[in-house]
Amino acid sequence: MKREAISAVTLAVEPGVFIDGAWRQGAGAALELVDPCSAQPYARVSGAAADDVDEAVAAAARALRSWRTAPVAQRGERLERIAQGIEAHTRELVELQMRCNGKPRFEAELDVSDAAATFRYYAQLCREGGVAASTPVALPDDAFEADVRHEAVGVCALIVPWNFPLVTASWKLAPALAAGCTVVIKPSELTPLAERALVDIVTAADVPAGVVNLVAGGREVGAQLASHRGVAKVSFTGSTAAGQAVMRAAAQRMQRISLELGGKSALIVFDDANLDEAVELAFNGAFFNAGQMCSATSRVLVARSLHDAFVEKLVALARSAVVGAPHETDVRVGPLISAAQRERVLGLLARGKEQGARVLCGGAAPTQLEAGYFIAPTVCANVAPDNVLWCEEIFGPVALVRAFDTEYEAIALANDSDYGLVATVVTADAARAARVSDACEAGVVWVNAPQVIFPQTGWGGRKLSGLGRELGPWGVRAYQEIKHVIRARAGAAHPPQS
Repeated sequence: MKREAISAVTLAVEPGVFIDGAWRQGAGAALELVDPCSAQPYARVSGAAADDVDEAVAAAARALRSWRTAPVAQRGERLERIAQGIEAHTRELVELQMRCNGKPRFEAELDVSDAAATFRYYAQLCREGGVAASTPVALPDDAFEADVRHEAVGVCALIVPWNFPLVTASWKLAPALAAGCTVVIKPSELTPLAERALVDIVTAADVPAGVVNLVAGGREVGAQLASHRGVAKVSFTGSTAAGQAVMRAAAQRMQRISLELGGKSALIVFDDANLDEAVELAFNGAFFNAGQMCSATSRVLVARSLHDAFVEKLVALARSAVVGAPHETDVRVGPLISAAQRERVLGLLARGKEQGARVLCGGAAPTQLEAGYFIAPTVCANVAPDNVLWCEEIFGPVALVRAFDTEYEAIALANDSDYGLVATVVTADAARAARVSDACEAGVVWVNAPQVIFPQTGWGGRKLSGLGRELGPWGVRAYQEIKHVIRARAGAAHPPQS
């Protein structure tokens, strides 16, 4: 059968619910997965119904007591096995990322490597005592002694987006398991196969049944999970609007939340920067993963003396970049995830042009790509600070270039945003790099560096970019509650209580 003749009817429905160590068909509507490179369906996954969500939470609750009290070293050993399992299945996971998201191979390889490194880091943290330490607290009264403990918060809902499904699932799952929590994962309805594969690797690593559960489905499944009375904490990555809905639901029971939301980040190029390096950083910052990154540095601020030369080189690089399906040669930019996402980006570009933005290249699908959800790398100039393109998160391959005259102006423009996730500073002046990094209202600042992320460093932002931090020791603490225990010393005299 020809590929274009495949219909949803011919595709078997894969199980989309994993509860208590077993896959099963969900009772909800089936999810049709569409190849973003061809716009053709390639798989179907059963969605969860309300009863499935209830059962998944109940299974996690049953498994919680034994998992949270298991020796930390034992949990770390399981995490190390998961890291090894990811590495052993690298080839299949890379191909899966390419199929589900249309990621170029080098991007898919980075995702798999990042996932394995995250589990290995938290395994190491378990071994080195950085997870569940009981630490003495110095008191001013010798009649008492105290310690502080970090205890698993309980059952956690992990709601994962479609742009980095394997990576984001690992960033949430590894620290949650290290902390002693049990979880219910809700993958995006667009890309659930990555999390399904990860769950199989977790199972093969001898993580006990019920510790990790999964429910596929649309927004209604995520909403039920986020507001569930049996869930102690929600870790959500997605749009700011959806994160605000999670926060409202959590407020009803003071549920613990971590929110990693949108961004509208700046890359600042000063007049002493290496021009070619700055252009490469700008290209990757705006067009990696087809610009579908909360950390995309789409607002490119360039010192006026470099502006024209910078724009010329960036436009030339954008025009020469190969756009296409991941198995094609030398592809640097893949498709957007869906027709809806492409239409959203094109709609923002149309509004931006009406408001005065000038499109220097891109702005539409490459002419040779008739199928799929492609948009060529797009560079815009003459973008005012109140233009919709400058203000709103685009989540597509669009870079906006604007000149500045002073360091003060560059910092003011970079910080003039409702978001505060990341920033990039490009300069040869170490003192200036330090000043600007200090002044940037962002959770992460790169200096003369690509957007490299290590498990040892925290991830998260300010303002509308979210609450809390993932990765590093802060990641595991996000899944723990603090308990202080204060004891009277035997034989000590205690003053009467009023």
